[in-house]
Amino acid sequence: MLVDALLREDGTVDAGELYDVAGALAMSDQQVRLCIKRLVAEGAFTHEGRGRKALLRATAETVRSIAPDVEFVRYAFQQDTGLAPWDGTWHLAAFAVPEAARAARDALREALVRLGGAVLQGGLYVSANAWESYVEDEARRLDVADRVTLLTSKDLRRGDLREPGAIARELWPQHAIADRYHRLTAVAGSRLERLNDPAELSAPELLTIAVEIAAEFTRAMEPDPLLPPELLPRPWAGTQARRLVSRCWSLLRERERAGGTAGPRIFRLYEDVVESG
Repeated sequence: MLVDALLREDGTVDAGELYDVAGALAMSDQQVRLCIKRLVAEGAFTHEGRGRKALLRATAETVRSIAPDVEFVRYAFQQDTGLAPWDGTWHLAAFAVPEAARAARDALREALVRLGGAVLQGGLYVSANAWESYVEDEARRLDVADRVTLLTSKDLRRGDLREPGAIARELWPQHAIADRYHRLTAVAGSRLERLNDPAELSAPELLTIAVEIAAEFTRAMEPDPLLPPELLPRPWAGTQARRLVSRCWSLLRERERAGGTAGPRIFRLYEDVVESG
């Protein structure tokens, strides 16, 4: 997460910044060296130079794979501001992949959950959001597109449950999701106090704050199915947490501009989302 967050616009990571921010996060130089060695061995980065003067350069595939999914983040902010109301449609995906393609079957299950789906019963998953294009992309990538059926319904029933909110509470672990956002709120709130303090913050300190917020934001957002507000308790912890994160990112960008420095790529990736949120 640290290396990814420090990736710059040109696809490089400055080793000096990496060691400085790692130190501020109580990581040892040895941990950083081992991480760099592993990333290079995996072919995710190339390594130029030595020590703190070295430069890590991400491969094209790495740049694509570690970029935060701005589309889903933007959608979450749209939900928060009432710009993505739910139309009452449930989106279902069913599949029957044979044992001979077990690896693909397991990967498809993981992908459906990652996309916000919940299992209704064996081989049948449901989402409250339109996910068809994403499911089709994953199915084609795994070469099981002919084994997947997609459908929608406005009359989903689960046992005696008919009310959409009750169904959502049973299918998705809303308390666990909210707990991660409570943690994000605590982290973002304390970092916001530091950013609002007129005291000067060094470049490594600003980068450290950015990494800390990005790490908690990722921890909260990745397992969030982004259920429509109509299916969630009010007030929703995710809305408050994202509002604080938005304010933090705005202040980080202001400080970056004021200092005339080129901050990590993550600033640019989220800039339009933050301004709209």
